[in-house]
Amino acid sequence: MAATAEYLQTSEKDTALMQSVLAAQQKAYRSNPMPAVEERIANLKKLKHAILSHQHAIIEAINKDFAGRSRNETLFAEIMPIAQGINDTIKRVRQWMKPSRRRVGHHLQPGCARVVYQPLGVIGIMVPWNYPMQLSVLPLVGALAAGNCVMIKMSEFTPNTAECFARIMVDTFPTELVAVLNGDAEMAAAFSTLPLDHLLFTGSAQVGRRVMRAAAENLTPVTLELGGKSPAIIGEDIPLEDAVERICFGKSINAGQTCVAPDYVLCPRDKQDAFIEIYRKVFNRMYPQLEGNQDYTSIVNERQQQRLQQLVIDARSQGATVDVIGENSIADGSRRMPLHILTNVSDEMLVMQEEIFGPVMPVVPYDSLAEALEFVRDRPRPLALYYFSYDKLTQEYVLNTTHSGGVCINDTLLHVVVDDIPFGGIGPSGMGHYHGHDGFLTFSKAKGVLIKQTFNVAKFIYPPYGGKLQQLIQMLFIR
Repeated sequence: MAATAEYLQTSEKDTALMQSVLAAQQKAYRSNPMPAVEERIANLKKLKHAILSHQHAIIEAINKDFAGRSRNETLFAEIMPIAQGINDTIKRVRQWMKPSRRRVGHHLQPGCARVVYQPLGVIGIMVPWNYPMQLSVLPLVGALAAGNCVMIKMSEFTPNTAECFARIMVDTFPTELVAVLNGDAEMAAAFSTLPLDHLLFTGSAQVGRRVMRAAAENLTPVTLELGGKSPAIIGEDIPLEDAVERICFGKSINAGQTCVAPDYVLCPRDKQDAFIEIYRKVFNRMYPQLEGNQDYTSIVNERQQQRLQQLVIDARSQGATVDVIGENSIADGSRRMPLHILTNVSDEMLVMQEEIFGPVMPVVPYDSLAEALEFVRDRPRPLALYYFSYDKLTQEYVLNTTHSGGVCINDTLLHVVVDDIPFGGIGPSGMGHYHGHDGFLTFSKAKGVLIKQTFNVAKFIYPPYGGKLQQLIQMLFIR
């Protein structure tokens, strides 16, 4: 209870600010409850221009927050998905907004039914530190496309990015439409207690539970993107070089600080040693050195680095074998951390219980695909699952017999940047979806509408009930 009580504390000043912004946005929404498509597209174009014209400032801000974030990773993992997502939404939002016609039964004729997609109102977005721009702007794209006003709480762990983004949004949109709020963890806690019309949170399951409890007090619907332990399963048939190269790419981006990074590898037992050796070669080819390497990202802060080191220490103390790939000692003043491959792991180790979120990767051997899949099914459902095999029958078997938020066959991470498929977790890895059309739907109310005009067939079922009603029932419903 103490942790929850602490979570709900915030200053009166912050509370007053958030409530003032919320009231202003609620008023703005009531004055314009169904923005025209032209207005929505104009807002999306403004957003794209703002991000692209300030991309160098954004890159530098993120680099400062990480004390070493690869410029190219920020470009292709944050700026590029934002631009692509906005482009795709601008092309499609007119079609998304059109009411969809639905069937009307004989007993309701003459009449017509349709579904109207109405903005929810004020959307709250709570942003994590690992991809602070992508995970603030992509939900914002969906919310603006759906016609909403938006309040964004940035992470306190990326203060430079938060300040940079706040300045950009102030120069781009009125506060009544888009407001960026920056503050500490207590402010984030209070943010989740606001009577919003929808709240999207991305972060840890531990904090996600608190957010959901707080939102429940207002019956605020939530979308939770939580992560989990995403497995990479290596099939018997695939050349190891193919699988390793793609796993290494997915695990190394942002130094593994990615919610859909491969968390652990399930490898055929007789290929485990070869897997590690090939991985060493591939990693060293991608990152010939770590010290001073601008392509390899640092751990975001000292707290996270100590947490990762403790995972390795705990595993080693319980009998795990640790293979370090890359320099063991880095003296460039950054928190760049070499990859640690762990074998001989067990469920008692912290590394097999917690989401790793960094360059530490357990390798678990298996003797049959059925055994590997049972290992996955015995654990909480992950945000992503990766299967490496060129055999289409086993691909379908894995898809049909496992549950996860999303799947990549013979790749990692890249399903997240496909705009036309939903992104979201399942069970312990989250709930709800966004990206593309699914984001539009998440931030819209699909309102069912029945329209009838002058002739009223329903009068035949008005009291007092008699023979006409029985005849109608016989004619329409009893066949």
